[in-house]
Amino acid sequence: MFRNYLKIALRNLLKHKAFSFINIAGVAVGLACFLLIALYVKDELSYDRYNAKIDRVYRVSRTFLSSQGAVSLKLARLAPPFGPLIKQDFPEVEQVVRTLENGGLIRYGEHAFNEDDLLFAEKNLFDVLDFHVMRGNPAQALTNPFSILFSRPMAEKYFGNENPIGKTVRLDNQYDFTVTGVYEPLPAQAHFHPGFLLSFSTLNDPRVYGAERLRTDWGNNSFTTYVLLRAGASPQRLEAAFPDFQDKHFPAGDSKVSAWSVLNLQNVADIHLYSHTDSEIEPTGDIKYIYLFSAIGLFILLIACINYMNLATARSAGRAKEVGMRKVVGALRTQLISQFLSESLVVVLFALGIAIGLVLLCLPVLNDFAHKQLEISQLYDPLFLSILIGITLLTGLVAGSYPAFFLTSFRPLGVLKGQVTSAVRSGRLRQTLVVTQFAIAVTLIISTVVVYNQMSYIQRYKLGYNKDQVLLLPDVGDANVNYETLKQQLKETGVVGEVGRSSRIPSGRLLDSYDASAQKGDSMAPVNVNLRGLLVDYDFIPAYQIGMVAGRNFSRSFSTDTTMIVLNETAVRLLGWTPQQAIGKSFRYGPTKGQIIGVTKDYHFESLHQKVSAIAMVMTTSSLNWLSVPISGDVATGIQRIEAVWKRLFPNRPFKYQFLDERFDRLYANEQTQQTLFSVFASVAILISCLGLFGLSMFMAEQRTKEIGVRKVLGASVASLVTLLSQEFLKLVGIAILIASPVAGWAMMQWLDGFAYHTALNWWVFVLAAVLAVGIALLTISFQSIKAALMNPVKSLRSE
Repeated sequence: MFRNYLKIALRNLLKHKAFSFINIAGVAVGLACFLLIALYVKDELSYDRYNAKIDRVYRVSRTFLSSQGAVSLKLARLAPPFGPLIKQDFPEVEQVVRTLENGGLIRYGEHAFNEDDLLFAEKNLFDVLDFHVMRGNPAQALTNPFSILFSRPMAEKYFGNENPIGKTVRLDNQYDFTVTGVYEPLPAQAHFHPGFLLSFSTLNDPRVYGAERLRTDWGNNSFTTYVLLRAGASPQRLEAAFPDFQDKHFPAGDSKVSAWSVLNLQNVADIHLYSHTDSEIEPTGDIKYIYLFSAIGLFILLIACINYMNLATARSAGRAKEVGMRKVVGALRTQLISQFLSESLVVVLFALGIAIGLVLLCLPVLNDFAHKQLEISQLYDPLFLSILIGITLLTGLVAGSYPAFFLTSFRPLGVLKGQVTSAVRSGRLRQTLVVTQFAIAVTLIISTVVVYNQMSYIQRYKLGYNKDQVLLLPDVGDANVNYETLKQQLKETGVVGEVGRSSRIPSGRLLDSYDASAQKGDSMAPVNVNLRGLLVDYDFIPAYQIGMVAGRNFSRSFSTDTTMIVLNETAVRLLGWTPQQAIGKSFRYGPTKGQIIGVTKDYHFESLHQKVSAIAMVMTTSSLNWLSVPISGDVATGIQRIEAVWKRLFPNRPFKYQFLDERFDRLYANEQTQQTLFSVFASVAILISCLGLFGLSMFMAEQRTKEIGVRKVLGASVASLVTLLSQEFLKLVGIAILIASPVAGWAMMQWLDGFAYHTALNWWVFVLAAVLAVGIALLTISFQSIKAALMNPVKSLRSE
């Protein structure tokens, strides 16, 4: 019987080539989209799962609270004293590992490169997190001060085919490090990817950091701290003990530190999708997008199944006699159901083969777009393969279920009386399915337009300073460098105006914060405003063309300006002053005690996801990590001239730069990805829906061939016939628009609320989506409608 079912299925596919193509193409595209999304989701869910002890490895994060208890800063890192004290106080903690990110110039012979991915790590790193050390002894590689391990690609970059073990490299032209190992780079599905590992004991050297600072520096929250819990230990119980732990160990005067500082544990496997701190090592994902993409994949597959069901049900009248004859000669209903489900599975299997081919073609594009390393071999994972087989079978059964049960439910006598034909033409279920298809498509169109509109809004938004053609140079990390000479020579190039230095640059997060007190009457009183700190030099504000509301910028003409402070409008407003009232007020910010000499206009230092922070700018000539160099005129010429100055002053340092606007673009990489994906998926959903509409309109035109002929003989015009054939489908599209618009509007309002500054959800977005949906549907339907209306009525009347 199975061979018989297969033969009939193949004959039907070949007999009705147009319908077969529409069915197979729709299901194939739907399955291809589903497979691509499934590969992406599988990759996102697998982060850090390669670690053997992953269920016991946690990262300690720190959250700072305002005086009202609101979160003011959430860090993925701690101050250095925390690590050893956690190990000392909690027996359930088996191991503690501290790491510190850094960057610097590494030199070996003639090879010298600025590297951003240096990581100081304690010697027991390999006991907690899995690294494959290819060369060297992992138990000893990070023990001695000034030891360094290279990742394999970095070892090849610096040493070629040489054995690097025992070689000496120089860091920042100051420190000599001995190479003690080479390790394989961490998998792509890791939350961090260091190119170099440096021994943590190096930081004990006072030239580098200092052992005393490691024990007492509670203000530098730059150290990522991992804990390995003993088997059976409860992370919740450990978290509950952290408040008393902090109060016990903080310096005198901070006895209630737990009121404004909260420590939390986060399993390392949850970092990529569930961690949204202000200081992640690398950009993270978001579980919300995983849910979203999974839903879109299922929706597109659902649309493909709806197409199949619609066309199979619509064509069921053509097979009514076959069903009736089979029943007359004794076929059981279960046998007929099996036959139709078998045909559906054959279609889906054909579609699956094509879908895998489409995945192979599209995978390189997806990898390039999403910065992934997805491979088709991941489909061979037993769990994934079983899910794929299950989805394929389910798709075939769902797509073929209604036609199978619908056709086989009629009695042979009813078939002969035309009950099947009348039921097919009524098509209530088919209409519902068409509405569902287009509701999904319209939702995706609205989402695409809203995301595009928000991205355009961000690009046009006035940030309060100049970000175009601003070239950024890192601080060279050498106290002997005369930056005033560097600035002067840069200005002499003719393409540079002001050159500003700062501890942080726009597009980054303002992570530094100190306690403050302000003049109140004749005395100083603590302020409850969370002021973000920014260290700048005299030229930072003019370099960025930041406007002043009151007072003045720091000036070299006043030697006391090194103790003065400039606030922004938000800071002054939260302090309860007007800009003019703030000028001249005594103010202390951290160790700086002086007066407020200026108030700047508000400017968006961080992304538009965050509101403008209250910023306190302090003038200094040290701890300034960045040079901001605005270029006027031709950018290429400007880069050449700046590079010439750099090489003249720093012949031993490679010229490495980036542009500020490129950094801002990266802030919205997730949103840009969403915009592209929404556009692609909306196009796919519309394509599949249109394939279904095309097939249905072709079928309906065939069913009404004789009616069309009669109407033409009686004088009906082509336009009236096209309207007659199109209006039913356009009504369905209209209903879909009415259903999709409020749903999409609500969803996109939730998305826009993720931005502190966003565009309005305008009415024209819904009108545009409706016009696009109706226009595309009309184009799809009108081809068959016009073709049917233009048919010779003589042929139409002889068609039955």
